[in-house]
Amino acid sequence: MAIDIAPEKVAHVIIKAREYDAKVGAWNDNSQEGDASEDPSSILEGFVSNPTRAEVTGFIEALNDDEQANLVALAWVGRGTFEKEEFDEAVETAQTEKINLTSSYLLSLPLLADYLEEGLEKLGFAVDDIESDVL
Repeated sequence: MAIDIAPEKVAHVIIKAREYDAKVGAWNDNSQEGDASEDPSSILEGFVSNPTRAEVTGFIEALNDDEQANLVALAWVGRGTFEKEEFDEAVETAQTEKINLTSSYLLSLPLLADYLEEGLEKLGFAVDDIESDVL
C-alpha cells in the first residue's frame, strides 16, 4: 500500500484548505464593500470570487487522475470511511465513482484539512514535518 501522490502536495492542499475554511460567509457579497482598508475584518469574508478557493481548485484539478483519487482516498481514510488497510480499495472506489470535479467534492467536505491530515497520519506520515517543508 503506497500512495500515488507526494505527501508535500497533500500538505499544500491541507494548508490551502485551512486558509479557505478560515473564511466566513460574506455578510454582503459585494467585494467593493468588503474593502480591507475600510473594514480589516472583511479579509476573512468568503466572497464568491474567493482567490483561495480558486487557487486550491486549480491545484487539485492540475493533479493527474491517480493523484486526485489518492487525495480523495486519503480524506476518506482520515474521515473513517475506510481503514488504512483498505486504502487501495478507497483509491479504486474514488476512481470508479467519480462523477463531479474532484476539487468541488473535496471542498464540499467541511473538515477537509483535518481529514487529509488524519489520513496521512494513519498511513504513517509525519504531517508536521511535511507541512513545515511546504511552508
